Amino acid sequence: MKAYNVAILGATGAVGREMLKVLGERNFPVGTLKLLASARSAGKVLDGHVVEEAAESSFAGFDIVLGAASNDLAKRLAPAIKAAGAVFIDNSSAFRMVGDVPLVVPEINPEDAKKHGGIIANPNCSTIIALMAIYALNKISPIERITASTYQAVSGAGAGGLAELEKQVRDYADGNALENGAFPYPILFNLIPQVGAPCENGYTTEEMKMQNEGRKILHLPELRVACTCVRVPVLRSHSVSMTVRTREKISVAAARAAVAVAPGCKLVDDLAQKRYPMPLDTSDQDTVFVGRIRDDLTDDRALNLFCAGDQIRKGAATNAVQIAELLI
Repeated sequence: MKAYNVAILGATGAVGREMLKVLGERNFPVGTLKLLASARSAGKVLDGHVVEEAAESSFAGFDIVLGAASNDLAKRLAPAIKAAGAVFIDNSSAFRMVGDVPLVVPEINPEDAKKHGGIIANPNCSTIIALMAIYALNKISPIERITASTYQAVSGAGAGGLAELEKQVRDYADGNALENGAFPYPILFNLIPQVGAPCENGYTTEEMKMQNEGRKILHLPELRVACTCVRVPVLRSHSVSMTVRTREKISVAAARAAVAVAPGCKLVDDLAQKRYPMPLDTSDQDTVFVGRIRDDLTDDRALNLFCAGDQIRKGAATNAVQIAELLI
C-alpha cells in the first residue's frame, strides 16, 4: 500500500492528540508524520515525535494535513498548505460554510469529499453526532425540521474544560471555593445554557451550526433547525435530544430498524430494561448510540429520539481521519 506523508496542525491539543491516536488505531498508511503546533509547544515529544512550530514552510512534501488548530491559524496557513500540494482536512469552523469547500461526514455524504479544491472541512462535533443519529431516517423520507437540545461535555471546550471540571471536583471535596475560567460560571453541579457567542436572533453561534451545517451535509437547503446548546458537567461525549419531522410519516418500528443497520450507529433503545444512550457508554469509541425513539405527541409526522457520541473522536478526530481514508 502506498504511504502518505501526514502532518497534524495543532497536534498538542485534545483533538490533535486524538488524531495521532486514531491514525495508529486505524492503521492509516503514514509515511512521514509531522506534528505542528504553536511556538510555546515546540520541542514537546508526543508518541516519539518532536513537535515543531507551524509555519508556511512546514508543508512541503506532505500529502495530507489534519487541522486541529484555531480558525485564525487555519486561515493563515491554508494557502501554504494548498500551495504545497497537500489536502487540508480542517476541524476548525473557518471554512465550513465556504461554498466550494466540502463539509463531510463520511457515512452521510462521502461523494462530496471528491469535489475538494485543496480543503475539506470537518463539521461541528454536535452536528456530526446529531446527523449520524438521523441520516438513516432522511433516507426513508427527507427531514424538514429538527428541534434539538444538546448536552455538551466539558471536553468540547478543549483540555482546559476537562481540567476545570476535574479541579472543581477536587476543590469541592476539599471545601475550597470553585474557580472558573474556561466557562463563565462553575460547571460542577451546574448547567450553562450557552455554548458559543450570541447571534442577533437570540441563538448562539454553536446553535446555528446545526442548521447551517446540516443543510450543507444533508443537501437539504430548506432544513429548519431550532437548537439549544447546554454545557453539562460531563467529562466526555455529547448527547442530543431531537424531535425530527419528516416529509412522510416514519413509524417507530421503521426508524428503529433503519438506525439498527446504519453504519456508525448502534440502536440502544429499551426503556423497560433501562437501556438508552449515555455519555459513559459512548466515550473513547466512535459509534453513535441512538435510543428513546418514539412518536412525537404534538406532530403526527415527527419522532423523538436521544443520542450520544464521543465528540473528540467521531465528533472531530476520527471523522477527519475517515475523510483522509476517502481520499486514498
